[in-house]
Amino acid sequence: MREKAIEKKLVQSVKSAGGIALKFVSPGFDGMPDRIVLIPDGHIGFVEVKVPGEKPRPLQIARHGLLRRLGFKVYVLDDEQQIGGILDEIRTS
Repeated sequence: MREKAIEKKLVQSVKSAGGIALKFVSPGFDGMPDRIVLIPDGHIGFVEVKVPGEKPRPLQIARHGLLRRLGFKVYVLDDEQQIGGILDEIRTS
C-alpha cells in the first residue's frame, strides 16, 4: 500500500471520529511528522506516515524525540490497521 493511501485512510478515520488531521508543513524545520491529529476534547497527536516496513529517517527520529520530550504523543503509521489503535491512544491521552 502506498503512503498516500494510508494517509488518506488516516484523514478519513479522524474525520469519522469528529476530529481533523491537518497536514503539517514546517518551513525551515525539516523532519516534523506528516499530520497533526486533533480529536474532540483537546486531544492531540502527531503522526508520521510511511509505506509498510519503512522507518523514519534520522532527522525525523530526532524531531519525534523532541516532540515527545515536550510531552506530545508521536506515532509512526505504516499500516492502515494501526489507525484505530493510534486514535484510541490519542483519545485517552
